[in-house]
Amino acid sequence: MSRNTVARRPVAGEFVSLREAMDRLLSESVSGSPFRTLWSSANGQTTQRPLPLDVYATTDEVVIVAAAPGLNPDKLTITVEQGVVAIRGEIPNAVESKEAKQATWYLHELPSGAFRRSVPLPFEVDAAQADAHFEHGILRLRLPKAEQARPKQITVRVPGAEPAALSESS
Repeated sequence: MSRNTVARRPVAGEFVSLREAMDRLLSESVSGSPFRTLWSSANGQTTQRPLPLDVYATTDEVVIVAAAPGLNPDKLTITVEQGVVAIRGEIPNAVESKEAKQATWYLHELPSGAFRRSVPLPFEVDAAQADAHFEHGILRLRLPKAEQARPKQITVRVPGAEPAALSESS
């Protein structure tokens, strides 16, 4: 080969071996290898993911949407303190329901147990004006922006002209 020639080597074999290694790692983690302890609690039950959330802000409010199927809204606690909203509750375990007592379980993935999620807020909110609705397993929490956090328009004064007052923008 000359100095100006680039040798091409087949790399597909290297990717296949990497893919095989990843497939093996994932299948071992599910079948009970030492990696299994990364996803299991001390009593052998699978640990649950935290309450899944969507959080977004508009110019007027922060909206938090949480998916909590099976949650009794009476068992839900929401607090706002020092710029952080905390959502706490408990989702009952389907295995412990009356109809499931004598059942043969083949798959049990629905989350259950106590949960707590804390979300730092992007701006100050007026917690007294908050609105929370729970329907079809979805919690929708609306936290309006506090008046002191809303943008203000400041008029520039010109010397010799009549002074203009500060005004708020909508």
